[in-house]
Amino acid sequence: MTPTHPPAGSDLPGGCCPPAPAAGSTLPTLAALGADRFVTTRRQRLTALGRPGAGMLCFAVAAWLQWWWLTPVIVFATFVAVVTVTHDVVHHTLGLSARATDWGLFAMGLVLLESGHAYRATHTQHHRLFPHPDDPEGYPAELTLLGAVCYGPVFLARLWCWSYRRGADRGWLLAEAAAPFALLGVGVLAWPYTAGVLVYAVMAIVGSWVYPLLTVYLPHHGYGDTPLTQTRTLRGRIIPAIFLELTYHLEHHLYPQVPSHHLPELARRLDSYLAANGVRPVRVV
Repeated sequence: MTPTHPPAGSDLPGGCCPPAPAAGSTLPTLAALGADRFVTTRRQRLTALGRPGAGMLCFAVAAWLQWWWLTPVIVFATFVAVVTVTHDVVHHTLGLSARATDWGLFAMGLVLLESGHAYRATHTQHHRLFPHPDDPEGYPAELTLLGAVCYGPVFLARLWCWSYRRGADRGWLLAEAAAPFALLGVGVLAWPYTAGVLVYAVMAIVGSWVYPLLTVYLPHHGYGDTPLTQTRTLRGRIIPAIFLELTYHLEHHLYPQVPSHHLPELARRLDSYLAANGVRPVRVV
C-alpha cells in the first residue's frame, strides 16, 4: 500500500510523524512510520524469552517459602509474559530461526501447559480471516459477556482440535497436549513433599479459562466491518505496562509485524491517522 503522505519530521527517517491524513485515507505503510525503529535487539529478545522462566522461578521460591498469598500475582505475571512472547514468536518479530521458533512455541506453551503450535495455527488464521466462521480464536467475539466467560474451560481444547484437524505439526501438538496431564500426575505424586507442583498446574489450567473474555471478547465484541473498527486500543501508562503492551490490540492487528515492545511507539506514530479516521482510543490509567 502507498502511504497517503510522505513522512516528515525528525523522529522518522527524514521526519517525525506523518501529517494527519484525510479521513478514509490509505493505511500508512510501516516504512512511512519508520520501520527501522521497530527492530528487536538481542537484549529485547533475551528479555522477552527469559520472563516466563523467571516467573516459574519466582513461583518455586514462593512455594518453598509457603508464601501462597503471593502465587496468584506471580502466575498472573507469568501468563502475561508467556502470552506476550508467544505472540511475538508466532509473528516472527523476535528474529528466531524456523527451528528456534518451533522450540520457542513448545517451551513457552509448556510454562502454562498450553499448545504453542495450536496457538500459531489459530492465531495466524485469526489475522487472516477475522471475522469469519473458520476463525476459532475469534469465535468468542460473537458471544455474550456471560457466554465468553462460560466458554473458557473449552476454549483451548477447541483450538487444539481445530489445529490437529488441519494436519500440520501433529507431533508437536500431541506432545503439548500431554503436558497438562503429565504435570498433574507429577503434582499428585509430589504432594506429600510439596504442594507447589499441583498448585501451579491447577492455577495454570484454570487461569487459561479467562482467555476468551480477556483476549477475544473484550477487544473485539461489537466489531465493525473495517480494519479500524474490528478491535480496540487501550492507552495509558499503568495498565498497558502491566499487560506488556498487549492492550494496543488495534495497532497489533494493523501491523502484526511490529513486536509488542514497540507497540507504544507505533501507537504514538499512528495517533494522527487514527484521529483523522474517527478512532478514539479507550483511555485507562
